[in-house]
Amino acid sequence: MRLRTPDEDLTVRLPAIGRPEDIELGIDDILILATKTQQANDLLVGWTDAPVHQNGAVLGTAGRHLPVFVALNGVAGEAFAHRYFRRVFGVCVWMPVVHLVPGEVIIRSTPRSGMLHIGRVPKTARDHDQVLQQVAADLVAANFDAPLSDDVMAWKYRKLISNIGNVFQALVARNGDWRPLVAEAETEGRGVLDAAGIAYISDAEEAAARAAGFIMKPVPGVPEATGGSTWQSLQRGTGNIETDYLNGEIVAIAHRAGLQAPINEQVAMLARRAAAAGAKPGDMSAAELAKLLQG
Repeated sequence: MRLRTPDEDLTVRLPAIGRPEDIELGIDDILILATKTQQANDLLVGWTDAPVHQNGAVLGTAGRHLPVFVALNGVAGEAFAHRYFRRVFGVCVWMPVVHLVPGEVIIRSTPRSGMLHIGRVPKTARDHDQVLQQVAADLVAANFDAPLSDDVMAWKYRKLISNIGNVFQALVARNGDWRPLVAEAETEGRGVLDAAGIAYISDAEEAAARAAGFIMKPVPGVPEATGGSTWQSLQRGTGNIETDYLNGEIVAIAHRAGLQAPINEQVAMLARRAAAAGAKPGDMSAAELAKLLQG
């Protein structure tokens, strides 16, 4: 894998497997789910029944004995994981990463590679267990900030609000100013969460955490126009997109509360169509999108 950052460009060899059958899991192993949300359930199904070994014998399954850390955007992954794993931990991922070329990862932050709030789901008391302590220490050793959170889902719901804008950047890119449209969608999203009684981190607390974390710097050879994860999905032409678990999550929460979220509903539909049609970022202008959202 080639890793490019503002400060270095290096290639490393990493062990990799394609299936649970390719590895012997031990009782001290930890699983980290780091796919897109739409891919998560299949991976969880594939790993939950994998055998876990101790002292040369099969102790049981991964779902019963191993913790899984859900490092996904959105808030649906933890609910998926609870169907298959007894111990579920959430990870709120702040990591400005670009992945467009197979085998290449670009990290646009320094001096740390990102900030990963981690915590048990459902939330627990302040005396964080040994697994959390060990994972936090390993992440810090790997050049991340890893705050232990008493309520990691509150951090993930706050990031969900921030991720509402991903689809606007993906659809419009530099083809007009989409930021006023994001403001309306975020206002709708906050209203839905508030009406549903869902807690999320305040803007002030989030701003303080970000100010204490990494800073963004250019990576040599990487265009500044390169966008976030949803933009990258369209750019790569994956044929699917995470928006149903970002804007679509706001829609789902609204519907469960007997409400509507028409702006987020519309952009989620447009994203599905764009991904299925192989559209690229910027194929739609900001004016065209605004007109569609007014309809």
